[in-house]
Amino acid sequence: MDGNNMTSSSDFTLTGLLTHYRASGFLFGVLCVIFFMAMMANGAMILLTHVDMHLHTPMYFLLSHLSLIDIMYISTIVPKMLVDYLMGQGTISFTACTAQYFLYMGFVGAEFFLLGLMAYDRYVAICHPLRYPVLMSRRVCWLILASSWFGGALDSFLLTPITMTLPFCASHKINHFFCEAPTMLRLACGDKATYEMVMYICCVMMLLVPFSVVTASYCRILITVHQMKSVEGKKKAFATCSSHMMVVTLFYGAALYTYMLPQSYHTPIKDKIFSAFYTILTPLLNPLIYSLRNRDVTGAFKRVLASCRGACTVTTEES
Repeated sequence: MDGNNMTSSSDFTLTGLLTHYRASGFLFGVLCVIFFMAMMANGAMILLTHVDMHLHTPMYFLLSHLSLIDIMYISTIVPKMLVDYLMGQGTISFTACTAQYFLYMGFVGAEFFLLGLMAYDRYVAICHPLRYPVLMSRRVCWLILASSWFGGALDSFLLTPITMTLPFCASHKINHFFCEAPTMLRLACGDKATYEMVMYICCVMMLLVPFSVVTASYCRILITVHQMKSVEGKKKAFATCSSHMMVVTLFYGAALYTYMLPQSYHTPIKDKIFSAFYTILTPLLNPLIYSLRNRDVTGAFKRVLASCRGACTVTTEES
Protein backbone atom coordinates (compact mmCIF):
# COMPACT_ATOMS: atom_id res chain seq x y z
CA MET A 1 0.00 0.00 0.00
CA ASP A 2 1.35 3.43 -0.95
CA GLY A 3 2.25 5.55 2.06
CA ASN A 4 0.42 8.57 0.70
CA ASN A 5 -2.70 6.71 -0.38
CA MET A 6 -4.81 4.36 1.73
CA THR A 7 -6.56 1.62 -0.17
CA SER A 8 -10.26 0.94 0.06
CA SER A 9 -9.62 -2.23 2.08
CA SER A 10 -8.65 -0.22 5.20
CA ASP A 11 -10.97 0.28 8.13
CA PHE A 12 -12.79 3.55 8.76
CA THR A 13 -13.29 5.46 12.00
CA LEU A 14 -16.67 7.03 12.77
CA THR A 15 -16.52 10.11 15.02
CA GLY A 16 -20.12 9.60 16.14
CA LEU A 17 -23.03 11.98 16.61
CA LEU A 18 -21.21 13.89 19.35
CA THR A 19 -17.44 13.98 19.64
CA HIS A 20 -17.40 14.76 23.39
CA TYR A 21 -16.56 11.65 25.39
CA ARG A 22 -18.50 12.84 28.48
CA ALA A 23 -21.72 12.99 26.46
CA SER A 24 -21.41 9.41 25.22
CA GLY A 25 -23.21 7.88 28.22
CA PHE A 26 -26.14 10.28 27.94
CA LEU A 27 -26.33 9.82 24.18
CA PHE A 28 -26.25 6.04 24.57
CA GLY A 29 -29.30 6.21 26.86
CA VAL A 30 -31.20 8.55 24.54
CA LEU A 31 -30.46 6.39 21.49
CA CYS A 32 -31.56 3.26 23.34
CA VAL A 33 -34.90 4.85 24.24
CA ILE A 34 -35.46 6.18 20.70
CA PHE A 35 -34.50 2.87 19.08
CA PHE A 36 -36.73 0.68 21.23
CA MET A 37 -39.64 3.14 21.06
CA ALA A 38 -39.33 3.24 17.26
CA MET A 39 -39.23 -0.56 17.07
CA MET A 40 -42.27 -0.92 19.37
CA ALA A 41 -44.29 1.84 17.69
CA ASN A 42 -43.68 0.58 14.16
CA GLY A 43 -44.19 -3.02 15.27
CA ALA A 44 -47.51 -2.02 16.84
CA MET A 45 -48.60 -0.34 13.58
CA ILE A 46 -47.81 -3.52 11.62
CA LEU A 47 -49.60 -5.72 14.17
CA LEU A 48 -52.71 -3.53 14.34
CA THR A 49 -52.95 -3.35 10.56
CA HIS A 50 -52.90 -7.13 10.22
CA VAL A 51 -55.04 -7.98 13.28
CA ASP A 52 -57.85 -5.42 13.09
CA MET A 53 -60.31 -5.88 10.21
CA HIS A 54 -61.16 -2.16 10.17
CA LEU A 55 -57.61 -1.40 9.04
CA HIS A 56 -57.66 -3.81 6.09
CA THR A 57 -57.67 -0.94 3.60
CA PRO A 58 -55.12 0.16 0.98
CA MET A 59 -53.99 3.15 3.06
CA TYR A 60 -53.15 1.07 6.13
CA PHE A 61 -51.67 -1.67 3.96
CA LEU A 62 -49.16 0.90 2.66
CA LEU A 63 -48.66 2.34 6.16
CA SER A 64 -47.76 -1.09 7.53
CA HIS A 65 -45.06 -1.43 4.89
CA LEU A 66 -43.83 2.09 5.66
CA SER A 67 -43.41 0.94 9.26
CA LEU A 68 -41.55 -2.15 8.05
CA ILE A 69 -39.14 0.03 6.06
CA ASP A 70 -38.63 2.27 9.11
CA ILE A 71 -37.77 -0.75 11.27
CA MET A 72 -35.16 -1.99 8.80
CA TYR A 73 -33.96 1.53 8.14
CA ILE A 74 -33.19 2.48 11.73
CA SER A 75 -31.74 -0.99 12.38
CA THR A 76 -28.94 -0.40 9.86
CA ILE A 77 -27.65 2.64 11.76
CA VAL A 78 -28.54 2.81 15.46
CA PRO A 79 -27.34 -0.64 16.67
CA LYS A 80 -23.84 0.11 15.34
CA MET A 81 -23.93 3.49 17.11
CA LEU A 82 -24.95 1.85 20.38
CA VAL A 83 -22.12 -0.66 20.15
CA ASP A 84 -19.63 2.12 19.40
CA TYR A 85 -20.69 4.17 22.44
CA LEU A 86 -20.74 1.06 24.63
CA MET A 87 -17.26 -0.07 23.53
CA GLY A 88 -15.82 3.44 23.39
CA GLN A 89 -14.66 3.13 19.79
CA GLY A 90 -16.04 3.85 16.33
CA THR A 91 -14.10 1.56 14.03
CA ILE A 92 -15.98 0.06 11.08
CA SER A 93 -14.48 -2.24 8.49
CA PHE A 94 -14.62 -1.46 4.78
CA THR A 95 -16.97 -4.42 4.24
CA ALA A 96 -19.32 -3.35 7.05
CA CYS A 97 -19.29 0.25 5.82
CA THR A 98 -20.15 -0.94 2.30
CA ALA A 99 -22.99 -3.13 3.62
CA GLN A 100 -24.37 -0.28 5.76
CA TYR A 101 -24.16 2.10 2.80
CA PHE A 102 -25.91 -0.38 0.49
CA LEU A 103 -28.76 -1.14 2.92
CA TYR A 104 -29.21 2.48 3.96
CA MET A 105 -29.46 3.71 0.36
CA GLY A 106 -31.92 0.94 -0.50
CA PHE A 107 -34.22 1.60 2.44
CA VAL A 108 -34.13 5.39 2.14
CA GLY A 109 -34.84 5.13 -1.59
CA ALA A 110 -37.78 2.79 -0.99
CA GLU A 111 -39.23 5.19 1.57
CA PHE A 112 -38.84 8.17 -0.74
CA PHE A 113 -40.81 6.42 -3.47
CA LEU A 114 -43.40 4.94 -1.10
CA LEU A 115 -44.18 8.29 0.53
CA GLY A 116 -44.57 9.83 -2.90
CA LEU A 117 -46.89 7.09 -4.16
CA MET A 118 -48.93 7.21 -0.96
CA ALA A 119 -50.00 10.70 -2.02
CA TYR A 120 -51.70 9.05 -5.00
CA ASP A 121 -53.73 6.95 -2.56
CA ARG A 122 -54.96 10.09 -0.77
CA TYR A 123 -55.70 11.75 -4.12
CA VAL A 124 -57.89 8.84 -5.25
CA ALA A 125 -59.63 8.59 -1.86
CA ILE A 126 -60.67 12.25 -1.85
CA CYS A 127 -61.00 13.16 -5.53
CA HIS A 128 -62.44 9.84 -6.81
CA PRO A 129 -64.03 8.13 -3.77
CA LEU A 130 -66.49 6.05 -5.80
CA ARG A 131 -63.71 4.56 -7.92
CA TYR A 132 -61.37 4.05 -4.96
CA PRO A 133 -61.82 0.24 -4.71
CA VAL A 134 -60.91 -0.11 -8.39
CA LEU A 135 -58.11 2.46 -8.61
CA MET A 136 -56.54 1.25 -5.34
CA SER A 137 -57.10 -2.48 -5.69
CA ARG A 138 -54.83 -5.05 -4.03
CA ARG A 139 -52.96 -5.42 -7.32
CA VAL A 140 -52.29 -1.65 -7.46
CA CYS A 141 -51.09 -1.67 -3.84
CA TRP A 142 -48.60 -4.44 -4.57
CA LEU A 143 -47.50 -2.58 -7.69
CA ILE A 144 -46.84 0.53 -5.56
CA LEU A 145 -44.77 -1.53 -3.12
CA ALA A 146 -42.86 -3.28 -5.90
CA SER A 147 -42.09 0.08 -7.55
CA SER A 148 -40.85 1.52 -4.26
CA TRP A 149 -38.56 -1.41 -3.54
CA PHE A 150 -37.32 -1.48 -7.12
CA GLY A 151 -36.45 2.23 -6.95
CA GLY A 152 -34.59 1.76 -3.66
CA ALA A 153 -32.71 -1.30 -4.93
CA LEU A 154 -31.76 0.46 -8.17
CA ASP A 155 -30.42 3.38 -6.14
CA SER A 156 -28.27 1.03 -4.00
CA PHE A 157 -26.92 -0.98 -6.92
CA LEU A 158 -26.01 2.19 -8.83
CA LEU A 159 -24.38 4.25 -6.08
CA THR A 160 -22.69 1.66 -3.87
CA PRO A 161 -20.16 0.32 -6.42
CA ILE A 162 -19.31 3.82 -7.66
CA THR A 163 -18.81 5.20 -4.15
CA MET A 164 -16.94 2.34 -2.55
CA THR A 165 -14.53 1.83 -5.47
CA LEU A 166 -13.26 5.41 -5.21
CA PRO A 167 -9.78 5.70 -3.66
CA PHE A 168 -10.01 6.97 -0.06
CA CYS A 169 -6.78 8.77 0.72
CA ALA A 170 -5.04 10.74 3.49
CA SER A 171 -7.60 9.95 6.20
CA HIS A 172 -10.20 7.26 6.82
CA LYS A 173 -11.81 9.27 9.62
CA ILE A 174 -15.51 9.74 8.85
CA ASN A 175 -16.82 12.85 10.60
CA HIS A 176 -20.27 11.32 10.90
CA PHE A 177 -22.14 8.59 12.78
CA PHE A 178 -22.63 6.29 9.78
CA CYS A 179 -21.39 5.77 6.22
CA GLU A 180 -23.54 8.36 4.45
CA ALA A 181 -23.12 9.15 0.76
CA PRO A 182 -22.02 12.84 0.85
CA THR A 183 -19.61 12.19 3.72
CA MET A 184 -17.99 9.25 1.92
CA LEU A 185 -17.60 11.40 -1.19
CA ARG A 186 -15.66 14.03 0.78
CA LEU A 187 -13.13 11.36 1.81
CA ALA A 188 -12.48 10.26 -1.77
CA CYS A 189 -9.60 11.74 -3.75
CA GLY A 190 -10.12 10.20 -7.21
CA ASP A 191 -12.15 11.38 -10.16
CA LYS A 192 -15.60 12.13 -8.75
CA ALA A 193 -17.24 13.34 -11.95
CA THR A 194 -19.03 10.05 -12.70
CA TYR A 195 -20.17 9.67 -9.12
CA GLU A 196 -21.50 13.23 -8.91
CA MET A 197 -23.44 12.79 -12.17
CA VAL A 198 -25.01 9.49 -11.03
CA MET A 199 -25.71 10.96 -7.59
CA TYR A 200 -27.49 13.92 -9.18
CA ILE A 201 -29.63 11.65 -11.37
CA CYS A 202 -30.49 9.43 -8.41
CA CYS A 203 -31.38 12.45 -6.26
CA VAL A 204 -33.70 13.73 -8.98
CA MET A 205 -35.34 10.30 -9.14
CA MET A 206 -35.55 9.78 -5.39
CA LEU A 207 -36.47 13.29 -4.29
CA LEU A 208 -37.78 15.54 -7.02
CA VAL A 209 -39.91 12.97 -8.88
CA PRO A 210 -41.77 11.67 -5.76
CA PHE A 211 -41.99 15.23 -4.41
CA SER A 212 -43.56 16.34 -7.71
CA VAL A 213 -46.11 13.53 -7.39
CA VAL A 214 -46.90 14.67 -3.84
CA THR A 215 -47.22 18.31 -4.91
CA ALA A 216 -49.47 17.52 -7.90
CA SER A 217 -51.66 15.16 -5.83
CA TYR A 218 -52.18 17.63 -3.01
CA CYS A 219 -52.87 20.52 -5.36
CA ARG A 220 -55.75 18.48 -6.79
CA ILE A 221 -56.82 17.48 -3.29
CA LEU A 222 -56.90 21.10 -2.08
CA ILE A 223 -59.04 22.09 -5.08
CA THR A 224 -61.46 19.21 -4.41
CA VAL A 225 -61.66 19.96 -0.68
CA HIS A 226 -62.26 23.65 -1.38
CA GLN A 227 -65.23 22.70 -3.56
CA MET A 228 -66.78 20.49 -0.88
CA LYS A 229 -69.97 21.85 0.68
CA SER A 230 -69.89 19.62 3.74
CA VAL A 231 -67.89 21.05 6.65
CA GLU A 232 -67.54 17.57 8.15
CA GLY A 233 -66.22 16.27 4.83
CA LYS A 234 -63.60 19.01 4.73
CA LYS A 235 -62.45 18.24 8.27
CA LYS A 236 -62.17 14.53 7.53
CA ALA A 237 -60.21 15.17 4.34
CA PHE A 238 -57.78 17.53 6.06
CA ALA A 239 -57.34 15.13 8.98
CA THR A 240 -56.58 12.27 6.61
CA CYS A 241 -54.06 14.23 4.54
CA SER A 242 -52.39 16.28 7.27
CA SER A 243 -50.62 13.26 8.79
CA HIS A 244 -49.13 12.24 5.46
CA MET A 245 -48.09 15.81 4.65
CA MET A 246 -46.41 16.15 8.04
CA VAL A 247 -44.38 12.96 7.49
CA VAL A 248 -43.47 14.00 3.93
CA THR A 249 -42.35 17.47 5.07
CA LEU A 250 -40.13 16.10 7.85
CA PHE A 251 -38.55 13.37 5.76
CA TYR A 252 -38.12 15.17 2.45
CA GLY A 253 -37.05 18.44 4.07
CA ALA A 254 -34.06 16.89 5.85
CA ALA A 255 -33.15 14.76 2.82
CA LEU A 256 -33.30 17.73 0.42
CA TYR A 257 -30.73 19.53 2.58
CA THR A 258 -28.45 16.48 2.65
CA TYR A 259 -28.52 15.58 -1.03
CA MET A 260 -29.57 18.62 -3.05
CA LEU A 261 -27.89 21.65 -1.46
CA PRO A 262 -24.35 22.51 -2.67
CA GLN A 263 -21.46 21.45 -0.43
CA SER A 264 -20.74 25.11 0.42
CA TYR A 265 -23.90 25.14 2.56
CA HIS A 266 -22.83 22.04 4.51
CA THR A 267 -20.94 21.80 7.78
CA PRO A 268 -20.22 18.58 9.75
CA ILE A 269 -22.52 19.56 12.63
CA LYS A 270 -25.40 20.51 10.28
CA ASP A 271 -24.95 17.26 8.35
CA LYS A 272 -25.17 15.23 11.56
CA ILE A 273 -28.26 17.08 12.81
CA PHE A 274 -30.21 16.73 9.56
CA SER A 275 -29.08 13.13 9.05
CA ALA A 276 -30.08 12.22 12.61
CA PHE A 277 -33.46 13.81 12.02
CA TYR A 278 -34.41 11.73 8.99
CA THR A 279 -32.54 8.52 9.88
CA ILE A 280 -33.21 8.26 13.63
CA LEU A 281 -36.11 10.53 14.61
CA THR A 282 -38.34 10.03 11.55
CA PRO A 283 -38.78 6.26 12.10
CA LEU A 284 -39.97 7.13 15.61
CA LEU A 285 -42.20 10.04 14.60
CA ASN A 286 -43.92 8.36 11.64
CA PRO A 287 -46.04 5.84 13.61
CA LEU A 288 -46.71 8.38 16.36
CA ILE A 289 -47.98 10.97 13.88
CA TYR A 290 -50.25 8.46 12.15
CA SER A 291 -51.54 6.89 15.37
CA LEU A 292 -52.04 9.99 17.53
CA ARG A 293 -53.81 11.89 14.74
CA ASN A 294 -55.89 8.98 13.47
CA ARG A 295 -59.11 7.75 15.07
CA ASP A 296 -59.03 4.48 13.14
CA VAL A 297 -55.64 3.52 14.61
CA THR A 298 -56.53 4.55 18.17
CA GLY A 299 -59.85 2.70 17.83
CA ALA A 300 -58.07 -0.42 16.60
CA PHE A 301 -55.63 -0.20 19.51
CA LYS A 302 -58.51 -0.02 21.99
CA ARG A 303 -60.26 -2.99 20.38
CA VAL A 304 -57.09 -5.09 20.49
CA LEU A 305 -56.56 -4.19 24.16
CA ALA A 306 -60.18 -5.07 24.97
CA SER A 307 -59.78 -8.39 23.14
CA CYS A 308 -56.59 -9.16 25.08
CA ARG A 309 -58.27 -8.33 28.38
CA GLY A 310 -61.23 -10.54 27.48
CA ALA A 311 -58.93 -13.43 26.61
CA CYS A 312 -57.03 -12.99 29.91
CA THR A 313 -60.30 -12.94 31.87
CA VAL A 314 -61.51 -16.15 30.22
CA THR A 315 -58.17 -17.86 30.89
CA THR A 316 -58.26 -16.79 34.54
CA GLU A 317 -61.81 -18.06 35.03
CA GLU A 318 -61.01 -21.42 33.43
CA SER A 319 -57.97 -21.91 35.64
